[in-house]
Amino acid sequence: MKGVLLAGGSAQRLRPLTKVTNKHLLPVYKKPMIYYPLETLIQAGIKDILIVTGGEYIGDFFRLLGSGQEWGAHFNYEIQEGSSGTGAALQLAKNFVQDEAFMVVLGDNVVSENVKKFVDDFKNQKEKFKAKILVAKVKDPQNYGVVTFKNKVITKITEKPRNPTSSYVNTGLWMFLPEVFGLLQNLKKSPRGEYEITDVLDHYARRGELSYSILKSTWTDAGTFDSLYRATMLMKEKEAKESRAKHA
Repeated sequence: MKGVLLAGGSAQRLRPLTKVTNKHLLPVYKKPMIYYPLETLIQAGIKDILIVTGGEYIGDFFRLLGSGQEWGAHFNYEIQEGSSGTGAALQLAKNFVQDEAFMVVLGDNVVSENVKKFVDDFKNQKEKFKAKILVAKVKDPQNYGVVTFKNKVITKITEKPRNPTSSYVNTGLWMFLPEVFGLLQNLKKSPRGEYEITDVLDHYARRGELSYSILKSTWTDAGTFDSLYRATMLMKEKEAKESRAKHA
C-alpha cells in the first residue's frame, strides 16, 4: 500500500505566518507540522510516500525531509501548480499509485494513535468497499465535512453545513483503490472554485461503497490559529503522558 501526503495550498487563514513559508513547515510543539502525518503513514506500515506541494516550497521540503532514508522510507515529490483543491492535488498521484491501494493524509492532520489496524481492515474489505475514511467526534462539526449515518452506514458527507446532522466529521485521512482516479477526472468545481475530494467520498457513500472507522484518540487539523494551538497542546500532552509512563 502506498501513501500520498497533500501539503499544498496557500493557507490564507494562517497569514502572516504563511506569508513566506508553507503552513506544513510551521512548528507544532517540537516538530514541523508535516512530521506528524508522515509518522502516521510510516507507523501504519506505509513506506513509499508521495508528497504533493507547491513548486515554490518543494526545495524546502526536500531539504527538511530528503529521500526518506532517515525515516526508513522512500519519499517522492510532486509539484502542484495553483490552489485548485484537494481533488486536483490527488490527481497528481495517479502515476505514482499505478495499480495499488493507497492512503491519503492531509498535511495538517495531527493524530495521536496508530492507524495500522484501520489500514489492514481496508485491505481485507476492498472487495466490498472502494474507499474508507477515518472519522472523529468534534465540538465544532460545522467547520468540517459532517458525516451522516443511517443504520451504521455513511449515507452522506456535507461540507461545512450550517446545521450539522451529527458531531462526527470527515478527517483528512482516506483510503482508496486506484479506480478513484476515474472519478477525479470527472469532478466539477465546488462553489468555492475547487475540486473537492469530499464529492468523491459522497459518491461512494451514496453507493454503499464507503467504509469508515472512528478514531479513538483526539484528532485535530492545524489549519487555523485555534487548531494550530490545539495541535501543539495535543502533542505536548501526548509527550508528557508517554514520559510519565516511561518513568512509572
